[in-house]
This record gives sequence, C-alpha cells and structure tokens, in this order.
Amino acid sequence: MTRPVPAVPRVLSIAGTDPTGGAGIQADLKSIAANGGYGMAVVTALVAQNTRGVRAVHTPPPEFLQQQLDAVSDDVVIDAVKIGMLGDVATIEVVRAWLDRVRPPVVVLDPVMVATSGDRLLVPEAEQAMRDLLPAADLITPNVPELAVLADVASATSWDGVVAQALAVSERFGVAVLAKGGHLEGDLVHDALVDAAAADPVRALVAPRVQTSATHGTGCSLSSAVATWQGAAVRAGSGDWFASVDRSKQWLTESLRHGAALAVGQGNGPVSHLAGLWSRGGLVTSATADWWERIADVRDGTDADPFVAGLAAGTLPREAFTWYLAQDAEYLHAYAEVLARTAELADDPAEAAFWAAGSAECLEEELRLHQHWTAGVRVDPAPATTAYVDHLRGAAGRGYAEAVAAVLPCYWMYADIGVRLAAAVTDDHPYRDWLLTYGDPAFAEAAARARAITDRVAADPATTPEVRERMWQAFAASAHHERAFFAAPLTPPT
Repeated sequence: MTRPVPAVPRVLSIAGTDPTGGAGIQADLKSIAANGGYGMAVVTALVAQNTRGVRAVHTPPPEFLQQQLDAVSDDVVIDAVKIGMLGDVATIEVVRAWLDRVRPPVVVLDPVMVATSGDRLLVPEAEQAMRDLLPAADLITPNVPELAVLADVASATSWDGVVAQALAVSERFGVAVLAKGGHLEGDLVHDALVDAAAADPVRALVAPRVQTSATHGTGCSLSSAVATWQGAAVRAGSGDWFASVDRSKQWLTESLRHGAALAVGQGNGPVSHLAGLWSRGGLVTSATADWWERIADVRDGTDADPFVAGLAAGTLPREAFTWYLAQDAEYLHAYAEVLARTAELADDPAEAAFWAAGSAECLEEELRLHQHWTAGVRVDPAPATTAYVDHLRGAAGRGYAEAVAAVLPCYWMYADIGVRLAAAVTDDHPYRDWLLTYGDPAFAEAAARARAITDRVAADPATTPEVRERMWQAFAASAHHERAFFAAPLTPPT
C-alpha cells in the first residue's frame, strides 16, 4: 500500500542548541512549524548560551553525529535540510559526507560563524572547511560579518558592498546567497537573493526596519523558514527561491514586531516565532496588517489635519465642508466605476458580489449628497480628486490584485477615522447627521471584508512577490491620496 503524500514538508535542522530557546535547533523547530512544516533536529553542539552571549560549547563525537543523521534519513524522506552551527572540521566533514550520500532536494546553509552578540562560533581552522561545504548547499544565508569571512575580506559597510561580496561568493562557490542587510544602519532593511549564474543575478527585497532589541536567533529563524517554504515549493512541483525568501521575510518581520512582548532574557531577546499563529489562528501572514503599520505616518497626519480636526470640533467653516462634500460626490461617482470594474475582475462570485454592492452603495451615497448637502453647488474636480481617481482607474486597469489593494484605503481609513469622528458628535454639533454615518457598523463590516479579500489575494500562491509589491505600492499611493483629499478643502489653490 502506497503511503499518502504528506501535506507538509519534512524539514531537518542540523544545528547547535540554545537553552533559552531563541536560536539554534529550538528556534529552527519553531520556525519550521510556524511556516507550515514538520521539523526534525540533529544536534551538532551543546551550547551554554543565553540572550547575553555564549558561555561554553560541547561538541559530541563525530561518530554520534553520524548516528543521528543516519537514524533520521534511514527512516524519513526529507524534503529540506537547514544547516546551522557546525563548530569544527570533523563536524563539517561528517555533514558533507552525509549530504553527498543522501542528496536532499533542498539544502539551506546558515554558515554560523559569528553570533548576534559578537561571539565567534566557529574555530578559525574550520573556516576553510566551511567554504568547501558551500557548493553542497542550494542557498546560503550569512550575516554581514559571516559573508566577509566566506569572501575572506573585511566586513562591508554599505549595502552595495554586501551585494558585491555576495556576488563574489556566489560565483566562486556556485551557490545562491541570501544577502542580508540587517547589520547595516538605516530605517530600511535591504535583502537580496543573489545568484551569479542567474539571468537576474540580484533580486532585492526592501522592508522598514523593526525597531526592537528582540533579535536573538534571527538568522537561524529566517534560514529555517526559507528551507520550509522551499521544501513545500519543490514538493508542489515549483521552485521559486525568491518567493520562499519573500514569504519568510514577511513572517520574520511579523515575528520581530512581537518579540519584545515575550520578555525573555536581559539581553537581545528572541523573536516571537508563533505570534502570527496565536493572533490569527492561521498560517499566512497578513499583508494588510504590515501595510497598515507602514502607513502610520500618513494616518497620523490625516488625524492631525486641520480639516479633520475642525470637522470633529464642529469649527470647520461651512463653505469648506460643502466644497468637500461636492468633491466627495465627484469622487464617489468614479469610485463606483472602479468598484464595478473590480467586481468584473473577480473570479470568486462572493467577492464579485461584494464589490458590485459597494459600487451601488457609492452611487446611492452620491445621490444622497446631492439631495441633502450639495444641491445647487457646482464645482470642478480638484487636483486631489482627479489624481486619486486617475490612480484608482490605473490600478484597476492592471488587474484584480492591484485593484483590491488600491480601493482598500478608502474603506479602511474612512472607517478608522469615522470611529473618532462619530465619538465627537454632540446633540448640537453642526455636522451631527453626517458624522454619524461614519460610525455605521455596516461600513466597518464592509471595511473588514475588503481587508480580508485583499489579504486572501496577497496570500494566494499564484500571487508572485512582484505582484504583491505592486499591491503594496497601490495601497500606499491610495493612502497618500486619502490624506491629500482630506487636506484639500483647507489647502490654498496653486
């Protein structure tokens, strides 16, 4: 009887230990599980360490390491291997011989040489043995100091320098390199999948830096996540390393954001590997939650805008309010058109129905504005209105993924602002009836539905990293247009 094909990749971590659980095989097993894999572990070293540093390392005999490796591979079909701390020449040679014999379909090597704390974790005489191991891997994931050791040069001090070293190592050893810029300064963290033999040798990823001290074991966690996603991809008959790196980076960013809440240790604490699963009860990272954090400055600026503040306080001049509503009517007419187009693009009937209903509601709201607020008012579309509408139409013209991302801020930012505007209403507020529409639970529910659809599209395996990046750009541009739309009534014309 043929055994059923498992739904999850079986991933083996070959690494050292961390008694505090933030790095080494303990971190690897959490990362593998958090990213949808079944984790196994072979111990290469017993490390006495905590969040403040390494105190001692005990290396088991090479013969025992060999027995561990054989015990796993004699019984289990391995879909991916992640290799971490190896420690000395004898350990490296045992692992190299096992890889040559078993030939796992995916091998990710995190060449552990220098810990985040600065401790050296590989004896100097083993550095050349580590270089000799590189061709046995499909991908290596060194940090900046480790990349310099592999290239046998001084550590790079700029991102261009990191990429140059990664290209040199990739070409010399015939291995892809995940170049990581986390050790460099700056508000943005640059990473790149570097493969000197590829048609596109440098494929970059850029993300905002998460300001946290919970960085213990980030290299271990990221490399095991990549191995897991790539193992799953190979099982599914594909093998896009860039997509695996992109999904792993999304997960790591989310885990970094929640690491401090664990309050583990007095040094650099660990990331919160399972934070996403705990909060969502699911596997796929919420793209929109990350986007929402990334537009925090736009949201804060909108909240503090004189128009919004005057509207909440009831001190906004009537002519500014009327002008704004007239522009809103112009906008809603075009927004209804874009939502109708989004409904046409949808493959899912329920999603198509949602966008079509939203289109109809926009037309109803436009009519209501004309009947109750802007009757007899005639205005030309303002530059902010025209720019916003042109952006939305352009996004819808590029497909469903960008369309749902572009229309989301109108739902989400309005619902978010509406909670505070509705709370400011008093019985004698001059704009009471209009502000109460902001607090409509049905509108908040529609915003949540629009966000869920966008998350589903972003997480769809068919959505490539490039498309997901365009979704983010469309979302961010709409957020900025929302900000400008609110500011326009009190902005002097140019």
